[in-house]
Amino acid sequence: MKMVFWGIIIAFVALQALIRLAPTDPARWHVDPFAAADPAPGGVKRLLTVPMDPEEALSRLAAIAETEPRTRHIAGSVEEGRLTYRTRTAFWGFPDFTTISARPHDSGAEVVILARLRFGKSDMGVNGRRAEAWIEAAGF
Repeated sequence: MKMVFWGIIIAFVALQALIRLAPTDPARWHVDPFAAADPAPGGVKRLLTVPMDPEEALSRLAAIAETEPRTRHIAGSVEEGRLTYRTRTAFWGFPDFTTISARPHDSGAEVVILARLRFGKSDMGVNGRRAEAWIEAAGF
């Protein structure tokens, strides 16, 4: 029984290390969300038009992302027109990647939020809720 207990503990620690120490390759995640295909299950792509210039729209979303718990900027800038963030889940530390971008549109700016998970096939709706929360907080 003691061996089973220690086996479970070792497996848990190994899994945590794999998830938390896996390197992040910005080139893999910092893609053009307008050109990207719909994400795999667990990911979301939200496209909307807002009545403001692209830089203002992107600045609003960036300000929200920068205050999000366990979220780190990994690539891009407002000037570039695209930013990518990594957000980790509280307990397991699973990384989700969110890329935001904005471009000019006839009625202001076209904004896209592309959120993807790195491990697994389901995030129980976390990426979708995060994207909707960012949209709401930005006043879109």
